[in-house]
Amino acid sequence: MSKEELRKIVKELKKWKARATTLLSLYIPPGRPISDVVNMLRQEYSITENIKLKRTRERVQTALSAAIDRLLRINKVPPNGLVVFAGENEETGDFITLIFEPPEPINIYFYRTDKWFHTEFLEDLIEEKDVYGLIVIERDEATIGLLKGNTVMVLEEIEGYVPSKHSRGGWSQRRFDRIIEEMTKEFFKRVAEKANAHFVPLLEQGKLRGILVGGPGYTKLSFVKDNYLDYRLQKLIISKLIDVSSQGEPGLRELVLRAEEIIKDHAYIRTYKAIEEFNYHLAKDDGLAIYGERDIMDALEMGAVKYLIIIADHPRLEEIIEKAKKKGAEVYVIDEKLPDYVWIKKTFGGIVAVLRYQIG
Repeated sequence: MSKEELRKIVKELKKWKARATTLLSLYIPPGRPISDVVNMLRQEYSITENIKLKRTRERVQTALSAAIDRLLRINKVPPNGLVVFAGENEETGDFITLIFEPPEPINIYFYRTDKWFHTEFLEDLIEEKDVYGLIVIERDEATIGLLKGNTVMVLEEIEGYVPSKHSRGGWSQRRFDRIIEEMTKEFFKRVAEKANAHFVPLLEQGKLRGILVGGPGYTKLSFVKDNYLDYRLQKLIISKLIDVSSQGEPGLRELVLRAEEIIKDHAYIRTYKAIEEFNYHLAKDDGLAIYGERDIMDALEMGAVKYLIIIADHPRLEEIIEKAKKKGAEVYVIDEKLPDYVWIKKTFGGIVAVLRYQIG
């Protein structure tokens, strides 16, 4: 199972709801005997006889029976463990029994019946681990954000007030300069506190790969060299500071794109480059940019596709990705957080490609 497939499963499971605690979630780590798990579920089944409401009791028992039945068909927990979901969606009346091996090992033994399916442990598996912290800073304005996968997101926008220097000279000017300097330092401290709150947890989870800092002139240099951030975050600051002229999301995107050579292997840059190449060939009309699902599938069959760009909610996502990978094409899955998502979805039906060579 790919992470794209798991992401789609999690999205669907999060739609399931119940009025009572009748939806079963079960995580079985590698090495746990199936017989032990089945015995545990049978004990849980016997306990359900104490549930007073008949309809609730029946729904829980049906979910437990379905899980037991599926587990009895398996001889051994696979290398990455097993995940089981069973229960009835009270809003639609549909019943689901789902059991699968996740794409990475799960290290938790967890069982619960609840009003929703517990997907949080799977979300940890599909969450992007190659994360960069982003800071665009001026004397009295800053944006803190993250680069995760092919998404740039704003975490916080901060404003302060630091007056510009006035033209009066002498002692008054020197005093005024000191006041401005102190106000700037206080603002930098505020920004650092916010950044620490966002970035330190990611660092402790092992997800934060580096921190990019940008801004106009010498402001960013002052912020970095005076060590305002947590000492652990200071060590992750990319040494090359980037000149950035904007704040907010545009500023974060400018920061990331100007750092292209530093983070060229990151998913965001690779995705951006693939889309940029599609746009180039589309404008040039040289036959190397194609769209239309049928034409793309034919090109895939020929092994002619270099890049395939597809939206995350495409109805044939898994099937097309599998075919593309078998044919040696690089695949870029984009979601609604990427600006080009709407354009590719509405204009091209959610799928475009760049060819290695021209075809008939």
